[in-house]
Amino acid sequence: MAREVTSVPSGPPGAAAAPAAAPARAAAFALRATALLARRALLLAVLLAVVFAGVELLPGDAALAVAGHGESAAGLDRQRHLLGLDRPLPERFLDWITSLPTGDLGTSARGEPVTGLLSASFPNTLVLSGTAFALTLLLSLTLGCRAAARPGGPADRTIGVLATATLALPEFVVAVGLLLLLSLWTGWLPPTTLTGANGSPADWRMLVLPVLALTVPQAGWNTRLVRAALADQATAPHVEAAVLDGLSPHRVVLLHALPGALPAIATGLATSTGMLLGGAVVVETLFNYPGVGMVLAGAVADRDTSVIAGVVACTAAAITLVLFLADLVRDRTVGARP
Repeated sequence: MAREVTSVPSGPPGAAAAPAAAPARAAAFALRATALLARRALLLAVLLAVVFAGVELLPGDAALAVAGHGESAAGLDRQRHLLGLDRPLPERFLDWITSLPTGDLGTSARGEPVTGLLSASFPNTLVLSGTAFALTLLLSLTLGCRAAARPGGPADRTIGVLATATLALPEFVVAVGLLLLLSLWTGWLPPTTLTGANGSPADWRMLVLPVLALTVPQAGWNTRLVRAALADQATAPHVEAAVLDGLSPHRVVLLHALPGALPAIATGLATSTGMLLGGAVVVETLFNYPGVGMVLAGAVADRDTSVIAGVVACTAAAITLVLFLADLVRDRTVGARP
């Protein structure tokens, strides 16, 4: 009688299923990423519609702003027709937003392409906000980890008090204080920004005060967030096991607690992006910085809907991208947990 031979798998259980599951996981992740991006894009479209409607509710219009003094009623009507202000608001918004994917942000009330206006100023705002973001990230991680290394210690208490005090200060208050301390009283830094031939600040020192004015409140808020996220991780089993193994507090925080706290930290930093870009508008005006803040101030005075919507679209797109990346970090980190 022939014996029946049964093959026994040589690898560990589930080893053959793991490669087969990888494409499924990748497809599921791509689907979730697409859904997140679509949701962010929808929110951006709603925001732009609100901006169009909000400018329409302001007193006056672009025709009055750009017309000369003593313009006749017939002249104003002609100017409104040239600017398209006699068309229904939904129709104007639909024409503008359907041109947005091609990079066409419309034309300003003074006849300048909005894309050209922002291409000269928006990079300066990105430099300012990006530098402040990098500094905020460095300070909040350093101070938050330092405070969490010895809970309740002198460093933890001091950092907590300083973070609480700074997060309550608006950007313009910090800007005025820095202007008095580092410029008017000491003369260490220039009080205003001079523009070079390329449209950027003429000297890197002119960036210091605006960057610090943006960084101080956000560094305080994110330091507290990092500290709270690490405190939540302190009770995790693998962190408690690392403490029982006798590892130093700093190794426990950096190697065991910090990886688990990254989703919460990424979400907080992504939220700070919007605060940094929004605060940049105020700070740029105070320091005469050549960014979108100056463009936006002039557009609001002119009731120039295309320019205002263009500024909002560029800043909101940058914020949406950062929030999308934060969603991906959180999704990947949570999905990787057993």
